[in-house]
Formats: sequence, structure tokens, C-alpha cells
Amino acid sequence: MPRPIPAGRLASLIEAGTAVFVAQGYRRAQMQDVADALGVAKGTVYGAVAGKDALLLACIRYADGLAPLPEPEAWPLPAPTDGELVTVVAQRLGEVADLQLFRIAARPQPDPAVAEITSIVTDLMARLTRHRRAIKLVDRCAPEIDDLAQLWFGTGRARLVEQLRDYLVRRAEQGLLRPSPAFDVLARTVVETCVLWAVHRHWDPAPLPFHTTQPEDVITATLAELFAAALATDRDS
Repeated sequence: MPRPIPAGRLASLIEAGTAVFVAQGYRRAQMQDVADALGVAKGTVYGAVAGKDALLLACIRYADGLAPLPEPEAWPLPAPTDGELVTVVAQRLGEVADLQLFRIAARPQPDPAVAEITSIVTDLMARLTRHRRAIKLVDRCAPEIDDLAQLWFGTGRARLVEQLRDYLVRRAEQGLLRPSPAFDVLARTVVETCVLWAVHRHWDPAPLPFHTTQPEDVITATLAELFAAALATDRDS
């Protein structure tokens, strides 16, 4: 019978599993790779998780530290039931998508455009940062898991871009934002830029990765200023 990983090592397993899935994707990732990263036998890993599916689910649930790790009595963590992985990711999407954008867009009377854009970007960056590891995991693995891909690239990213585009169009019609023939391009640029800085830069695979010593709040403020300057008409006065 496999010897279970000590209680203090489950966090290390989640960290190692996250790194392996991000580096290799879902199909190429092997339990042996995770065991090698931990410096333990593969059977030891199976003492904590039932298999690769169980490990992926555990990484998505726990890698960001938003939920307490299961106690050893619950090990090995079981493989997800049918639809469970998609359900868990949908719940995380719900937390990420509860955006200030939606509340601002619903207001009958808009605030000054600079204030709105700053609030939207700041809120989006904070939520992306809070769920950084789960977002990176799903973004990397979803193309190889059909039902997860449909959720992630449809309901997830596409809906956010569409909602932001609609907001930009409405505010431009109200004269608060500069007109544009391509608000869809602007919306996706805002979203993808925030995702780059909040999520992807932390796994930069380049041989000479770009590093910054700037704290998260400075990065957020810089992006908010950039987009406000580009879009808001009240910056012209």
C-alpha cells in the first residue's frame, strides 16, 4: 500500500502539480513528473491523490490558497465525478466574473469616464490576481479537455470581452469615450493586457524573461492610467 505524503507535504504536491500542468499541459503531464519534482516515489503521490484527474482538480481548487487543504483522513483525494471539474471551474469563473464592470455598466447615471475605467481595471486586476494559479491552469489545460474548453473559452473569456465591449460602446454613445470602429479590439486588448500582467507574466517561458520590481498596485495603477488616457474624453480637457 502506498505510503501517504505527510500532512505538511500536500501543499508541496499542489505546487508541484501546478508547475507540471502549466509546463506540459494536461495530456503530457505524468504523475512521475510530479513525483520527480517532489523527490519522492510515484506511489507516494498516489497516497495523496487517486490519479492525474484528481491532482488537476486539487490544483484548481487549492493552488491559490483560497480554500483549506483537505486533512489526511480524506486522502487519497478521489478522481472528479462526471462534470465535477467543469462545475468547480464554473464556480471559480463566477467569483472572477462578479466584476465592478457589471455594476458600473448598470448605473443609470455614469460617473466620469476616467473614474469608471480606473475602477474597472483595478477590480479586474485584483480578481485575476486572486485566482492567478487556477486561471493559468485552466487556460493551459482546457484546450485538451473538451467540456472545459467550451466553458473556458466561451462562457469565460468571450463573455467578459463582450460585456466590456458593450460598456465601451454605450459610453462612447454618451460622449464619455472616444469613438472607435473597433470596440471589440479595444475590449479584448484591455482584458488580455490585464491577464498578461496579473497571470501570465509569472510563468514567462522566455530564456531571458522580463522582470519588474514594481509592486502589484503600481502595475495596476499604470494600466488604469494607460487605458483611461487612451479612451476617456474627459482626459482631453
